[in-house]
Amino acid sequence: MSEVNFDELFNQLSHVRVGVIGDVMLDTYMWGHVERISPEAPVPIVSLDKKEYRIGGAANVALNLASLGASVSMLSVLGDDEEGKLLTKLLQEKNIKTDFLLSSTKRITTNKTRIISRNQQMMRLDNEITHDLWYEDENRLILALQTFIATEKPSVIIFEDYNKGVLTELIIQKAIDLCNHHGIITAVDPKRKNFFNYKTVTIFKPNLKEVKDGLNLLIEEINAESLQAIHSKLNEKLQHDISFITLSEKGVFYNSEKEAGIIASHFRNIADVSGAGDTVIAVASLVYAVTNNVKLMAEVANIAGGLVCEEVGTAAINKERLIAECKLLLK
Repeated sequence: MSEVNFDELFNQLSHVRVGVIGDVMLDTYMWGHVERISPEAPVPIVSLDKKEYRIGGAANVALNLASLGASVSMLSVLGDDEEGKLLTKLLQEKNIKTDFLLSSTKRITTNKTRIISRNQQMMRLDNEITHDLWYEDENRLILALQTFIATEKPSVIIFEDYNKGVLTELIIQKAIDLCNHHGIITAVDPKRKNFFNYKTVTIFKPNLKEVKDGLNLLIEEINAESLQAIHSKLNEKLQHDISFITLSEKGVFYNSEKEAGIIASHFRNIADVSGAGDTVIAVASLVYAVTNNVKLMAEVANIAGGLVCEEVGTAAINKERLIAECKLLLK
């Protein structure tokens, strides 16, 4: 890969316009320390040291895209509540456009509260509604997407599905049809519920467990041959262009019409894997939009996913560090 000018490549990313549609979340981190056990029940008492709010869910994909310099818009439906206002403010502070972020009195903003002591998560509290959007909110979001495409003219739209109800079957179908009509690259990070609703997308990026669950597979031997067979099974149902499957500590697998391969992960001091998939799809989508090079897309995204695993909690990729790692590892 010595012929790749990574400085030039990453400069080109700032010219890409991207939309992220899916389930946004507010991540609340409560950091503390434990010195004793409660006399009321056999549980630790956490003395709170600090509280921090972060961008999570589909919004973390947008955060990674913005960190790489892309022009990013968030498309979703929040609750009409304080958490929604706080999340909108956090997005705006990170230069993520919120013009197409809708609020609804029929939803609450997903808030995941993590209690952490000594860099270990002790408990997570989830406050959310997970049923599908009401018909009225579905149509409002479809209209917002139409307006976004007409005004922003994006190169890529990323579907980030967390099974929280924003990506309904109707929205998925309408959105993909719109993107295909306008020649927009589509990338999907799926979950089980809508797994096979993402027909004719460009990049389909599940992890290995999601693929096994979706296809009801019991295979133990994971190699290039078995993964290419998985791609064929997926393609029969989805008619998509590229399978991009993350393999946890084993790296990533890519398969297009012309080429396929496994890219091994690089050694990392893993602190937290949460949010790594968000980083991978963000980086992969941008690199592919600029280069149309599937292998390079997989190589760079593989490095990015490993880098963010060295951080505790969801964290956006550091552009300068990623460039340096690409120069070092992709020679």
